[in-house]
Order: sequence, then structure tokens, then C-alpha cells
Amino acid sequence: MAIGAALVLLIMLIAFMLQNTTEVEVHFLGLSGTIPLGMALLIAAVGGGVVVAIAGVARITQLRLNARRTRRGTVRA
Repeated sequence: MAIGAALVLLIMLIAFMLQNTTEVEVHFLGLSGTIPLGMALLIAAVGGGVVVAIAGVARITQLRLNARRTRRGTVRA
């Protein structure tokens, strides 16, 4: 089931990128260039996902450390 859903999502992504081939000018951190619109949107989405994943991992790590400190504090008391 999951493989089928992933395959459908991949086909939709490929169709999206093939339909959005117009070149757009991109400026980022002093760099500039042209790239197809579909590729620019894909890069932006993946970059956003990476930022969210990093924030999530940092928060989970923070919560685990807090839980570990709490457990150690109750065992000693």
C-alpha cells in the first residue's frame, strides 16, 4: 500500500516538473542564476523540509534530555 502511494506521488511530482519548465531567475545569498520553475519549487520545498526536520530533532533531543533529568531526579529522591 505504501509503495503504491509513493509511486503515485512520484508520478505526480514528475508530471509537475515536466509542466513547469519555464526558466526563472533566482537570487539567493548573493548568487544568481536561472533554473526551471519546477526545479526551483522542488528545491525550496526540500529545503523547507530540512529546516523543519532539524528543528524537530532539536526539540525531541531537548525533551529527551529533560525527561532523563527528571527520571534521575526522582530515582535519587
